[in-house]
Amino acid sequence: MSLADFLDPLQQPLVTVLDTPVSWTEVLGFGSGALCVWLVARQHIANWPIGIANNLFFILLFTQAGLFADAGLQVVFIALATYGWWTWTHGGGPGSSYLPVRRTSRTEWGWLLAAGAVGTLALTLLLDHQTSSTVPFWDAVTTALSLMATYGQCRKRLESWWLWIAADVVYIPLYAHKDLYLTSILYVGFMTLCVIGLRNWSRDLERRTSGPVEVTA
Repeated sequence: MSLADFLDPLQQPLVTVLDTPVSWTEVLGFGSGALCVWLVARQHIANWPIGIANNLFFILLFTQAGLFADAGLQVVFIALATYGWWTWTHGGGPGSSYLPVRRTSRTEWGWLLAAGAVGTLALTLLLDHQTSSTVPFWDAVTTALSLMATYGQCRKRLESWWLWIAADVVYIPLYAHKDLYLTSILYVGFMTLCVIGLRNWSRDLERRTSGPVEVTA
């Protein structure tokens, strides 16, 4: 069986939403993505393998939709997920396997914002001149925001949730514009889960800074 024989069924329509066929790829991306964000909000280590599976589904989906930066972003997400998986289990310092929630430092904000601005500009120019992307700037800005947020997630920086929320504000109408209605709805759910994650991580940080916190499996 060739790779095409395996992928072709995933691209077949499963349901129709608003007169638009929705493929198995989009449905599986919907489910794995929602589960991943829910697990991140609970600081559960299983979010990383589930997230990698979600990235693979979205590589296929975004390539079909012509969202090339988002498709390429998934490859970077897989690399960052591998790093985040290791950090969450080894980043707590000597003698500790628990990585606590922390705030983003001013230094981190400085280079994150600079990298985000440069990345957005470079990607916009690349997509505009080298691909058939119809939304080069918006594709680029969501890519930059997502990378910034993923770095924060890997390091358990509280403000990573705000970056995800900012990205979702753009993603929701962008995917609807590309007729990816189920994915657009998914990102409404993502935004809700991001708010929950922000609340949970804020409470965890507050408990940790105000006194000893008991870590449970």
